[in-house]
Amino acid sequence: MKIILGSDGFGYELKENVKEYLEELNHTVIDVGVDSSDQLDLYPDIANVLAVRIAEGETDRGILICGTGIGMAMVANKVPGVRAACAHDPYSAERARKSNDAQIITFGAQIVGATLVRVLLDHWLASEFSGGRSVSKVDRIKELDDQYRRD
Repeated sequence: MKIILGSDGFGYELKENVKEYLEELNHTVIDVGVDSSDQLDLYPDIANVLAVRIAEGETDRGILICGTGIGMAMVANKVPGVRAACAHDPYSAERARKSNDAQIITFGAQIVGATLVRVLLDHWLASEFSGGRSVSKVDRIKELDDQYRRD
């Protein structure tokens, strides 16, 4: 799978660990930064770059890491066609894909450590959109996305 990955300075160390893990699993990883924990790039800029590339179909999935994961998810969800979810437990990571068809998962480096993130990634990467009762909900998200894009 082709996965795009980004973080701010707070998430740098965890991002590097995630990149190593994804490569061990034979995924193709595109790293959009940052390049050090001292780098002061604003998380909205990193999240926007990654989310736009997801929306354009360049990669299958994306991972964003900041201090809490919340801000990255908020920014990514502003990009039309993108569904991002912050997950800090296995059930949420799985449901982000199965129920919500999230292309992006976000993590908080000040909340979860490398060992837990690997577990969360295993759940998220193994999951696909299950359809069923969730189809109408995800379709409605897409409709709202289109509505606000027109307005």
